[in-house]
Amino acid sequence: MSKPSILVIGAGIFGLWQAYALARAGYSVRLIEEGSDPFARSSSRWAGAMIAPECEAEGAPLSVRDLGREGLRIWRETYPGLMSNGTLVVAHARDAGDLARFAKMTEGHAAVGGARIGELEPSIAGRFERGLFFESEAHMDARKAMTWLLDELRSLGADVAFDTHWDGAAHDIAIDCRGIGARQDLATLRGVRGERVLIQTNDVSLSRPVRLLHPRQPIYVVPQGDNRFVVGATVIEREDAGPMSLRSALDLLGSAYALHPAFGEAAVLDMGAGVRPAFPDNVPRIIVEEAGAIIRVNGAYRHGFLLAPVMAQALAAYVSDGRREGPLFDAV
Repeated sequence: MSKPSILVIGAGIFGLWQAYALARAGYSVRLIEEGSDPFARSSSRWAGAMIAPECEAEGAPLSVRDLGREGLRIWRETYPGLMSNGTLVVAHARDAGDLARFAKMTEGHAAVGGARIGELEPSIAGRFERGLFFESEAHMDARKAMTWLLDELRSLGADVAFDTHWDGAAHDIAIDCRGIGARQDLATLRGVRGERVLIQTNDVSLSRPVRLLHPRQPIYVVPQGDNRFVVGATVIEREDAGPMSLRSALDLLGSAYALHPAFGEAAVLDMGAGVRPAFPDNVPRIIVEEAGAIIRVNGAYRHGFLLAPVMAQALAAYVSDGRREGPLFDAV
């Protein structure tokens, strides 16, 4: 019996991983994307791309942490550009309560004092008295990782077409990874705004993501190489996809300045916001429709890069032999 041909709709991180996993499994795969330029319309391009299952447990169901640990393992086995330097979480002395709460809500960390913080990140030596070091975690440059997946997909013989609209028709199997673009087909899907700024400076050097806890505006700063850093907030419960507001920009950049004053002289290379798709419990899902002819893979929330390889692995098992294992196939 011949394998079914696969149509994947959407070239964000979910669509890329679905197409890649199925192409590696020997399926004939076609990936289509409405945008004319790779990733230009995908909310994935705004991601900090932290593979941080332990830190995510602070505000996510434990299933996300457990699935994320598997996602981290798959990334390590697959992507050569992964930077496995851990995550450092810090807070100013006045916000020690936030650090204690973060420690209580998470596992896999070591409490570190000022001296150890200075050893891990010399640029912020002397600025924080205590923090948490999550040694097992990793990060990447989102665009580089997505470009790598796209190149690998093409090398596996997949057909990739940009500036191509899906009319809703099924293929042998159509896998819908359109994110918020699929909202009309998924009644419980909502949009959550994520914002980030890309800055560049020669005056600060970081080896790993640093999360600065703050009661009003916790941020993450993720090194991307070439003296570039992504500065991002967590999520905002608003579906507005418009430009970043002045207040949001001031909050993000002000928090970066609070992490290190040298960020005050950094060049702002880019700033923007994207709308992330989310289900009510903020856990992504695989939804099988029409006897398997159409499958929706959606609800990334802020876990897209973390869980994309796990979603792809689960769906490849379903396509192969009908297995629906784990919480990813739950109804929404």
